[in-house]
Amino acid sequence: MKQSEAERNQAGRGAAIRFLASNSLATNFLAGPGTLPGASNCAILAAQYDSNLGSIALRRGYHHGNLREALIEAALSLIAEKGSGGLTFADAARAAGVSPAAPYRHFRDREALLAEVAQRGFQLFGETLAKAAAHGSPEPLKALDRVGKAYLRFAREEPAYYAAMFESGVAIGSNPELRAAAEAAFAAVRSAVEAVIATLPAASRPPALMMTLHIWSQAHGIASLFGRADGARRPIPMSPEELLEAAVLIYLRGLVTAQS
Repeated sequence: MKQSEAERNQAGRGAAIRFLASNSLATNFLAGPGTLPGASNCAILAAQYDSNLGSIALRRGYHHGNLREALIEAALSLIAEKGSGGLTFADAARAAGVSPAAPYRHFRDREALLAEVAQRGFQLFGETLAKAAAHGSPEPLKALDRVGKAYLRFAREEPAYYAAMFESGVAIGSNPELRAAAEAAFAAVRSAVEAVIATLPAASRPPALMMTLHIWSQAHGIASLFGRADGARRPIPMSPEELLEAAVLIYLRGLVTAQS
């Protein structure tokens, strides 16, 4: 079928954009004010152009067998270095060794990348808490103590995940997978709490949800204030684990004496 002049022009423009997106040297020589777009914009335009044709070609700098994993690892490194607020999409692409347009193959934007990191963090967090509770079984107080210590240890040993989960402002409710992972982690704490409640006198048993929120708040507050691995950690004359253990024991004693 014979192409029209408009079709030939469109095909030629697409080829030019793809060439510029893959050749930074050519872009530096050819692109000037008011003429052709810069390299990063060319890469974006090329992706859009090929998408309209029903295919997305590989771009300049994309040499990863698994770009998605490379971006997540890059995001974790950047969050550990700069905090969740210091993560940008461009920095993640640069750290992964790909063009600024490449991350859009897997993530809508920075928030989507952060949500994926947070989801993985909550999955690991939930598994860590559940394993800690199992190691303390069948003694409920011992299991709860282990869950609390595992909470503090995770915050200290996985600061990037912890920041993405709790400090990034990512909207948990708007992402079903992220919400499910977060609720599974909470459920691990609640399970340990319910086992302790069952050992209390009937008149002293609080609602499971309320007590779980109290224990979670204690662990999270101590982790954030005194258990961090960075310079924001506040010095105290005891370990964070000792402080949490004392706080939980005082809390449980208060439940019993309040009903006596």
